[in-house]
Amino acid sequence: MRAIYLGADDALEEAVELWAQSLVGPNASDMGIWGRAADVIAGGTADEIDAFVRNERARLRLRALERLPSENLRTVEMFGDQMAVLVHDKALLDEEDIVSAGILVYGKSTAPLVKQIGPRWFLTPGPLGCEGGGIFVLDDSESEVVATLYGAEGRMSGSEILKATRTSKLSVQE
Repeated sequence: MRAIYLGADDALEEAVELWAQSLVGPNASDMGIWGRAADVIAGGTADEIDAFVRNERARLRLRALERLPSENLRTVEMFGDQMAVLVHDKALLDEEDIVSAGILVYGKSTAPLVKQIGPRWFLTPGPLGCEGGGIFVLDDSESEVVATLYGAEGRMSGSEILKATRTSKLSVQE
C-alpha cells in the first residue's frame, strides 16, 4: 500500500522527516542506521535492542508515503486494468494523458470531485481539511476500482465504483 501526496509543496517530506526523527533520532537517514545500530549494540539491553528494531521498522514503513515527482510532472499508475495519471494541476494534462488514461487524478482544487466524462473518471480529493474531503483511497483489491473519499478527521464521506467503459473494435476482412 502506498500514499501519494498530490500537493506541489514540500509538506510531505517535512512531515515524514519529523516523523522519522521522532522514531529514531536526529539522523534519520538510511546511512544513519549504522551509527544508531552500533550505539545500541555496544551497550544496549535486550529491551533497547527490541525498541531499536521496532523503531527502525516503523521508520522504513514511512517509505509508503510518496509525492508526485514535481509540480510539473505526472505519475502513471495501474489500478486493476485501468491506467491512471496523477498530477498536481489538471491544466498540465495533455491530450495523450487524457486519451490513454481511464482515471485522471489531480490535487489542485478547491473541493473534492468524482466525475465521469465519457469513459474517463476525473478525481480530486480537494485540499486537506476541506469539508468532506482531502483524502482519496483508490482500492483495486477486488474486481473493480473503488474510490473512497475521506475527510482529514478520517471519516468516510463518499465512495464510488469506477467502472471501466469497454470499447469493442470490430474489423471485417474479406
